[in-house]
Amino acid sequence: MKWLDKLERKFGRYAIKNLIMYIVGINGFIYLLSLIDQSGMLIYNLRLDSGLVLQGQVWRLITFIFIPPSAGRLDIFVFFVLYFYYIVGTGLEQEWGSFKFNIYYLVGMLFTIVAAFIVGIDGSATYLNLSLFLAFAAVFPNYEILLFFILPMKVKYLAYLNWAFLAYTIITAPIPAKVAAIVSVLNYFLFFGKDLFRRSKTKKQVYTNRKRYNIDRPKVIAFHKCTVCGITEIEDPNMEFRYCSKCEGRHAYCSRHLIDHEHIKSVN
Repeated sequence: MKWLDKLERKFGRYAIKNLIMYIVGINGFIYLLSLIDQSGMLIYNLRLDSGLVLQGQVWRLITFIFIPPSAGRLDIFVFFVLYFYYIVGTGLEQEWGSFKFNIYYLVGMLFTIVAAFIVGIDGSATYLNLSLFLAFAAVFPNYEILLFFILPMKVKYLAYLNWAFLAYTIITAPIPAKVAAIVSVLNYFLFFGKDLFRRSKTKKQVYTNRKRYNIDRPKVIAFHKCTVCGITEIEDPNMEFRYCSKCEGRHAYCSRHLIDHEHIKSVN
């Protein structure tokens, strides 16, 4: 993307390297603190609440990304989830570079904030992290993970499930959830939309060319056809054909009917 390249040339030196490492690390730290904080005030003060932001609590515009999954309750799988976020973020940063990854995450944050203000509900990083995974699956579709620590599965298939989940949410969920689901993937389409359009256009062109080729392609003509059963060398390439010298005219017969057939005579 040219606009992103221009931004990188101007502001690339300000990119935060290993951004996902800091985000995941703070998530893990907040999770441990949330187990101690029985009042729940820690997580409450980090949430993205548009009403409280308008009252001056502007830190919520950033701190919501540090709220870990399953905050406040003991769940060992939280650390596996955070580790997976780390793999996804690190992979994207290595592929794109720090600046592009920073922009992708920042744009996702901005869209999440806008959605929170539009529908008036608490924003969370759930869909933002989902957009990270969808980007990772687009860049590394054949990357394999162990599902349930047993079954190897390529991330592109998990991405299909996530797209299905988003579509189901958009169709069936209440309006606030619809807005959150739609906004969550806007940064994905901002970064991958052009490639998706080009790929779709290429597939359509290939389909059109193939269809035109099949129409314009000359049909295969059989040179031999059994007078009795009608079989040709197209239907059976291994079949042998002979012409009967006792039949008047040129009449071909397959090997099954060459001897056992009624000779054709002209009627005087």
